[in-house]
Amino acid sequence: MTPPRSAVGASPSLGRPHWPFAAGSTAARSWNPVTLVQARFRQWWESRLPLQDSLTLTQRIVYILPTRPGLMLGTTLAVLLVGAINYQLNLGYLLTFLLAGCAVVGMHVCHATLRGLTMHLVAPEPQFVGASAVIAVNLHSERDTVRYGIGLAVLGSEHWSWTDVPARGSATVHVAFMPQRRGLHRVPTLTAETRFPLGTFRVWTVWRPAAQVLVYPSPEPFAPPLPAGEPRSGDATSSVPHATGEYDGVRAYRRGDPLKLVVWKKVAKADELVSRDAESMQRLELWLDLASTGTPQLEHQLSRLCAWVLQADKLGLDYGLRLPALTLKPSHGEAHKRRCLEALALS
Repeated sequence: MTPPRSAVGASPSLGRPHWPFAAGSTAARSWNPVTLVQARFRQWWESRLPLQDSLTLTQRIVYILPTRPGLMLGTTLAVLLVGAINYQLNLGYLLTFLLAGCAVVGMHVCHATLRGLTMHLVAPEPQFVGASAVIAVNLHSERDTVRYGIGLAVLGSEHWSWTDVPARGSATVHVAFMPQRRGLHRVPTLTAETRFPLGTFRVWTVWRPAAQVLVYPSPEPFAPPLPAGEPRSGDATSSVPHATGEYDGVRAYRRGDPLKLVVWKKVAKADELVSRDAESMQRLELWLDLASTGTPQLEHQLSRLCAWVLQADKLGLDYGLRLPALTLKPSHGEAHKRRCLEALALS
């Protein structure tokens, strides 16, 4: 079961941006040689960046270029200067050099807005295939003035998150990308930029975090009931689950019973509170394995096992997981659920 391609533009298998004209791709052969050379140079340059989860922006890694409005302003200043020289207009000189001075000051302010900023990446939480993995980045400033208009995004993406960093303070920016496959993936390359204050210059940097994000298989939406439990060793009197996934053994509701043990279907039919008998349920060992899924495709098997793990955890059952290279003994709780989902993601 192959998940849809992400619209964000990140390749989860490499944890780096997916360029549509990457070397060796079908799209690359349809592009002209100049574009292909640019793409290869960009990938080579990006691969030389160090992997680090904390980065302080120095002058060596902060880049600046004029924007289209900046180029328009430069052209306008050139026309004003030629006109002032041709007609010997002192006010023309004044206006030209005043605007040029403002542009130069804006260039220095724009570069200083990003220079000296410290970016720290917070380790992302595991996600399921098809869900966006959210990356939190803390921006810290030691400057005595506010840094305005700082944006952060996945390199190659058009989805930006903008914030202002207070003087001698911090701000948190959240950036999302969508992994396409399960497994352990590196966080994609990020870029930060600003165009404050005039928008005539673009100052940016590129950052390759070292953190990785774990992606679980996507749980099957309408998974079948849990498989039948296996009798514990030495216990031949264990009850067997119904075909609906509900175990035998119910009793009248007792005060203090957790709500997850209440049989709500019977409550709806008989208007009487009844609970599952936990002791009867514990006579069986619930084992989840690839053979019990009833499907030959590996990804579909893992998707069904993922749904079963979530279902068993929701019911509060003890369950174990059998995989070709790993066996987890029956247990319950959040830690056991995470271990099972991690095993499914990395299998």
